[in-house]
Amino acid sequence: MYKKIFVPVDNSEHSLSAVDLAVTLAGQFDSTVVASHAYAARMHDYRFKQMEYTLPEEYLIEEAMEKQRKIHDTLITMGLELISDSYLVVAEERCKAAGVPFEPKMYDGKNWKVIAQDIDESDYDLVIMGALGLGAVKDSTIGSVCERVTRRVRTDTLVIKNLDPGTVNVDGKPEGNIVVGIDGSPESFAGLRTAIELGQKTGRQVEAVSVYDPYLHYAMFNSIVNVLTEKASKVFRFKEQEQLHEEVIDTGLAKIYQSHLDIARRIADDAEVDLKITLLDGKAFEKMLQYVRREEPWLLVLGRIGVHSDEDMDIGSNTENLLRQAPCNILLSSQRYVPPVDVSAEESMLWTEPATRLLNTAPDFARGIARTTIHRWAMERGHSVITRKIVEQAMGNILPRSSMIKMGIIAEDTAAKEIVNRDSVTWICSQCGYSARDFEPVRCAVCGSPAEAFQKLDKDAIAQLAKLEGGSQEQETFDDVRLKWTKDALKEIRSVPDGYQMRRAKAQIEKRARVQRVPTITLGMVRAVLTGNAEELQNLTPGGHLKTVGEHADGSREAPTRKAAEDLIQDGEFMWARNARARLSRVPEGFMRTRTQERIEAVARASNTNLITLAITEAGIRDGIKLMEEMIQEQARADSDN
Repeated sequence: MYKKIFVPVDNSEHSLSAVDLAVTLAGQFDSTVVASHAYAARMHDYRFKQMEYTLPEEYLIEEAMEKQRKIHDTLITMGLELISDSYLVVAEERCKAAGVPFEPKMYDGKNWKVIAQDIDESDYDLVIMGALGLGAVKDSTIGSVCERVTRRVRTDTLVIKNLDPGTVNVDGKPEGNIVVGIDGSPESFAGLRTAIELGQKTGRQVEAVSVYDPYLHYAMFNSIVNVLTEKASKVFRFKEQEQLHEEVIDTGLAKIYQSHLDIARRIADDAEVDLKITLLDGKAFEKMLQYVRREEPWLLVLGRIGVHSDEDMDIGSNTENLLRQAPCNILLSSQRYVPPVDVSAEESMLWTEPATRLLNTAPDFARGIARTTIHRWAMERGHSVITRKIVEQAMGNILPRSSMIKMGIIAEDTAAKEIVNRDSVTWICSQCGYSARDFEPVRCAVCGSPAEAFQKLDKDAIAQLAKLEGGSQEQETFDDVRLKWTKDALKEIRSVPDGYQMRRAKAQIEKRARVQRVPTITLGMVRAVLTGNAEELQNLTPGGHLKTVGEHADGSREAPTRKAAEDLIQDGEFMWARNARARLSRVPEGFMRTRTQERIEAVARASNTNLITLAITEAGIRDGIKLMEEMIQEQARADSDN
């Protein structure tokens, strides 16, 4: 895969780590290592001439001046070449010791410019460079050379950010996985194939993560509602827009990104690799950043540009944010790979002729969305044949009455839908968080999980909880929908000092409540959104890692035992054993994981300890399951009494 690996060197810590990794990979891929150093003799010459007027008087005589210029030119050129050669000798000796072919290069010019030019004009397969150089200071996140080169080259580039070479686990495999960000772009799928091959060569597990954002449009609508004129608001039709997003687009996004992960898994299966996949919801770079801080991978692989980027874009915004902030090594994939089109869902559904005719009466611009909605509706309910009746029922969930009349959809279905919505029931998939309403699903429309994976949302329990949180009061959303908040929940959201962050968090909470048909927003729902980021930021080292036990904000440590430093993670007031944290991570992210963590911490407090072990974690999870079973039994008894 990589036959020629290029490494710019400057004798900094990051540069030496880049050389070490280049030598290791070259040995595994039978590659040649090319190392280079750029020196700027002309810049020094220019600066010397600018400073000539400051020389003592005896040197300002013309003959003396010319002599000094010649001496300076010779010393600068020769000296910089000697320094460059010394840097390259270090790389050469390491290659020689490993039996790896080596080629040195040096050039005079602006460092980032001549490096980028050399990469463009050469046949390198991989560039490995340090994120920081000799000019790094405490607050540096990425050096100017690294940033400028990564923006300009179209060769796969691995940026060294973590100087820790890592440890080897008891099974002989190196610690730290390879995480790949999948967004459906050809660059991300090419990155996956690269990661799979790297994983096979280095003995590391590969996992794929996708992030979709169902909260963006809600936050946007919430922002612009107060600036539109009355006439513009009528044209925009906020209620219809938000209903379309809640019923179709947001779930469609989840399904699209889940399908990207399914395709990624098939690519891995073809390579006989077991691929772990994870679907997250929220701001893409933020959720990915939280994930790598928590999981501590060895390498994060990202497409240089994303699925929404033009081909002439230098670097995607999510990739750029992660390049700056992620604490692990990062590989930017510039190669492209387009996997075979996924048509399994289409092939598994048969359409009757009347159903097809009815779908074709929809406007051209809406037909694609309508078809997706119908497929989702049918799959959730276990259908494999789409009939006219199924089309009527599925479209009755999203179309306004006028459109349904034009399409000839019967009014009885609309009336039935309105009756059901007065007392709707919500079922939540424990694997991906997808919400189904008014029926118990046969299968998840997003991740494909069976009916057993769904949990019924107990609205009566939430109503009882509202009484314990000071009662409730209504708040009006941007599209005139009234949502109930407990007083404690409102107090918590209003405590956010930053106005923009408060509005964004409030919009995210409202969105979740509307999608899940939650009758009242509780304190737990608010904290599920607010506390994750705040606690994480309080527990970061300057390098962006989550602090472990005994570590201070400046990165210095007390004197914990080696085992404590390796096996414990500080999170707020508690210390978590790594196996306990891993057990918690198996609970779906979001509301469910937050509530589970709260129960586990309650068990720890009851045990009068701030150390959360695997046993305490399992006890907290058992308590949660027991509480859920009691609620279900209580609800069943209430239903039987009625």
